[in-house]
Amino acid sequence: MSTSVSDKVIAITGAASGLGLATAHLLASRGALLSLADLNLEALEKAAAEVSAKSGNKNIISTALDVRNVQQVDDWVAATVKKFGRLDSAVNLAGVVSPGIARDGVKDITDKDWNFVIDINLNGVFHCMRAQLRVLADGGSIVNASSVAGIVGTPNHAAYAASKHAVIGLTKSAAKEVGTRGIRVNAICPGFIKTPMTMASVDAHGKVGLNENTSGGLVAQQAIQRGGEAHEVASLVAFLVGDESKYITGTSHTIDGGLTCYLGRK
Repeated sequence: MSTSVSDKVIAITGAASGLGLATAHLLASRGALLSLADLNLEALEKAAAEVSAKSGNKNIISTALDVRNVQQVDDWVAATVKKFGRLDSAVNLAGVVSPGIARDGVKDITDKDWNFVIDINLNGVFHCMRAQLRVLADGGSIVNASSVAGIVGTPNHAAYAASKHAVIGLTKSAAKEVGTRGIRVNAICPGFIKTPMTMASVDAHGKVGLNENTSGGLVAQQAIQRGGEAHEVASLVAFLVGDESKYITGTSHTIDGGLTCYLGRK
């Protein structure tokens, strides 16, 4: 088992469920000191207790956080540093899909739905990364959540795809800015991973007949024909925040069972 994150202070957003929770479990089991954040405080506190009990790691704090709120983000990062004395790494995973996903094409997206997705998926990552970079220890690491939707386009998915494409650009720009401090900034691009948010998305596509974007349709297009597990993405995140990846920055790491190497083929 890798110990390269042992005693590292790592902040995680979206930690109450899905990829964030799986990442918290893995990093806690490897001895990291965790500052967990999520909009849903009740679910987060339950998740934090579960992570602590399973790992035996007591160095975990949890904070209710709306990543759209700059003051909340700044306060959370400051509280993390106050509690643990520093910040070594951050994993920005908080995200949403549009209420109109699978239903609304570009011509039909409302300003409300567009802004909702962009405010969380893009602006939220920006707010967090800006605050984190102001205090991040030299040699640290930031991992941002993009998606396979950040490298390809899919119908009736424009707001989400735009937000995830933009996260990659933000990640690359930041990596170039802070590389002289030994800080790495990378993005992950998960495909069909069996999380609550992903399953809601594929179910929505099935209801409107976009079968290529249902779970069965996606798996059929993949080289590895199964859905991914959250813990598999967590392993990638752990590698990127750990010492084994010290020469990797400004990159986007696709973890999709070969979906994007196969998209468009009949």
